[in-house]
Amino acid sequence: MAFLAVFALALSLAAGRMASEWGGALARSSTLRISAPAEQMDAQTTAAMTLLKTTPGVASARVLGDAEEQKLLTPWLGPDLPLDQLPLPRLIEIIEAGKGFDAAGLRLRLAGEVPGAVLDDHTRWRRPLIRAATRLRELGALSLLLIAGVTGAILTLAAHSALSANAQVIEVLRLVGARDEFIARAFVRRFTFRTLTGAGIGMVAGLGAIWLLPDEAEGAFLSGLGLQGWQWLLPFLIPILAAVVAFWATRAAARRILRRLA
Repeated sequence: MAFLAVFALALSLAAGRMASEWGGALARSSTLRISAPAEQMDAQTTAAMTLLKTTPGVASARVLGDAEEQKLLTPWLGPDLPLDQLPLPRLIEIIEAGKGFDAAGLRLRLAGEVPGAVLDDHTRWRRPLIRAATRLRELGALSLLLIAGVTGAILTLAAHSALSANAQVIEVLRLVGARDEFIARAFVRRFTFRTLTGAGIGMVAGLGAIWLLPDEAEGAFLSGLGLQGWQWLLPFLIPILAAVVAFWATRAAARRILRRLA
């Protein structure tokens, strides 16, 4: 369970990073698409660049070259795309500065000066990506809660079985004067220590598996699933939390069984 908890934690943290990175990257950039007849394309592109340079909140703007456009279209249309034979629009990448620019005002200016220009501020792309990453983070947190619940249930069943199997030993201990609290502490201590040891082993195995994951995989959705920086310290809390769950689960189970055996 500790092994699975490490991966659930890594998934939750990676999803949080993705939500932040995707949202930040897309929020700071926009794309201006110019669709115009071939004889007007250069003139409209020049007009658009001039307009963008005088727009407050625009840090920089540049026209994408043919190689960059081909790279963008390759996943959709294949690597052998004949760009020179297709009426592709001209793309301008806009990088925002500070609080960004007024998208509505820029669209009005473009409509008057560059009729073939369409501004895309990436809002429709940013929201689904952030929502998907947020759902993944919530799934990771839910997985951690489920793992904790299953661990508690397993320990409770194990404590029930151990106490029931040692009913005669418990009876002898009572005959020699041992109180139920003493007997319960003995079982709780043993289960808590074993859980701490087992969770520690599982945590180390999980960290080893996370360490072996590739940092980046081209085209992979979950590239960078591993932990980063101070996040490598968080898995060390898993054995401690597992021991806490074991303590309370076995303590409640031990008291319940001892009352039944009284």
